[in-house]
Amino acid sequence: MTSTQAASAPIHYRIDPAQIHARLYQVTLTVAAPAADQELSLPVWIPGSYLVREFAKNLQSLRAQQAGAAVALTQLDKHRWRAACQAGAPLVLSYEVAAYDNSVRTAWLDAARGFFNATSLCLRVQGQEDAPHSLEVVQPPALAHWSLATGLAPVQVNAAGFGSYRAANYDELADCPVELGRFWSTQFTACGVPHRFIVAGAAPSFDGERLARDAQRICEQAIRFWHGEDQPPFNHYLFMLNAVHDGYGGLEHRNSTALICSRRDLPRQGQSEKELQSSEGYTTLLGLISHEYFHTWNVKRLRPAEFAPYDYARENYTELLWFFEGFTSYYDDLLLRRAGLLDHAGYLRLLTKTINQVLQTPGRQVQSVAQASFDAWVKYYRQDENTPNATVSYYTKGALVALCLDLALRREGRSTLDDVMRALWQRQAGGPMAENDVLAVLQQLSGRDWSAEIAEWVHGTGELPLAELLAAHGISLQSEPAQTAQRLGLRVAENGGVQVKTVLRGGAAEAAGFMAGDEWLGIEADGQAWRLHKLDELALYAGNASEVVALVARDRRLLRLALTLPPTGPSIDTVRLDVKDAAIAQRWLGLPAAAV
Repeated sequence: MTSTQAASAPIHYRIDPAQIHARLYQVTLTVAAPAADQELSLPVWIPGSYLVREFAKNLQSLRAQQAGAAVALTQLDKHRWRAACQAGAPLVLSYEVAAYDNSVRTAWLDAARGFFNATSLCLRVQGQEDAPHSLEVVQPPALAHWSLATGLAPVQVNAAGFGSYRAANYDELADCPVELGRFWSTQFTACGVPHRFIVAGAAPSFDGERLARDAQRICEQAIRFWHGEDQPPFNHYLFMLNAVHDGYGGLEHRNSTALICSRRDLPRQGQSEKELQSSEGYTTLLGLISHEYFHTWNVKRLRPAEFAPYDYARENYTELLWFFEGFTSYYDDLLLRRAGLLDHAGYLRLLTKTINQVLQTPGRQVQSVAQASFDAWVKYYRQDENTPNATVSYYTKGALVALCLDLALRREGRSTLDDVMRALWQRQAGGPMAENDVLAVLQQLSGRDWSAEIAEWVHGTGELPLAELLAAHGISLQSEPAQTAQRLGLRVAENGGVQVKTVLRGGAAEAAGFMAGDEWLGIEADGQAWRLHKLDELALYAGNASEVVALVARDRRLLRLALTLPPTGPSIDTVRLDVKDAAIAQRWLGLPAAAV
């Protein structure tokens, strides 16, 4: 296909990023053969991020013409328009999109960098979503030093990557974000498949070779997990990482992923292996890479039946995010361990953190993880001070459901969760699935029905049998003393003072009358008043007192709250994991016996 052919594709978008200081993309959409009174729409959400984000709020100056004459446009609702055009003759629409969101979900443009998802820039042509689409990104002279990267198939591009690309349909276009600017770039192969890794915003100390080497190990581990020696369902892959002062996140796509990390979490030249192994920030980044890459199979191909096809106009409800996000969260760190990027102690620290996050969320006793999946649109992505009391994360509890299934299967000795995931891939031909498909594969591989466990662990609000199952695999779960905030039932921010962010259900702070937004100034104990700068100072000033008066500022009023201090000692919602039988543990974790 030549560039002329690309421009004459049924649906063609021309993106001009020249207005960098105005933060505007100029978009020209040519519909070769529109319907009479053609309707167009912009998605209200992007797959993988379950919140209606109203991308149309950033679209402005929409105009249409046909045969050189202006065409009237009628706005039908918040994200749809109708063009009063004739059928057949090309319809040309032009508009601008403001790009102020430096995230993986929307669009960004400034003098240093550009990024966009088609769901933010590209109007859908109703009735022609399955036709071939082409995307042309022009390179203004002022941006001659910029490059472009995307997972789309190139048609005719220059050495910097600017030019024309093709997509089989709108879904493919929407699933291939575009990165623009000056970025670090490298390539590697994983199991014979070319991979490219680009990083924008890195500091001069960035060790790109180390990041690429570790990413390669993750990719090889994931490909072999799903396919053994066979080839994956993509012939190239692109990592797009935006390094910022403070940030974290990722969004999966069919042959690429967009990532954000804090600049300080990147590996630095001269760092020793020990320093990197102990770097919590770098480990978190590797876990993010592992998580989004695993999604290439688990949610981009294997996906909820409710997502086939995506409805870009409204919420797409499913109860299965515990499987697609939770099971991916289980495997992201486990594959780091199997790739040798974590030692056993590092992996168990991460697992301990996940367990404690769930145990310290009162909402786990209010809402099941299946309900939490369904409510993602209004709860997980719209969190407030009551969120921990009302719901549970389908990421963290879903990961623990995966852990329980894996350990239970291994204890029975006939199968593992690895086998289940691969069998699901084969059964569904890498396509849509339902909960019944999970149950069918579990029964097929283990020889028994698992509906009772799924009902209890996924659709119930009881505690998971973590201690029992971990003990069967050489790992003990021990209660630990809780931190001061957790012991009181609080989540706080400390910056020269103590600001209450969340009051947890059933805790001492709730009983005393604390509220989110309170500033905890100090305490009165044994006839003396003390100023608190950090919450851990409470023990210093309370001494042996079992009750104190908390001095709190709320809406400019000073309050005195009677606070009963909980006893110190081991807590049921704070645990640690210890290896008790290394030989048994290594069969689960995939460790060489000597490493454990």
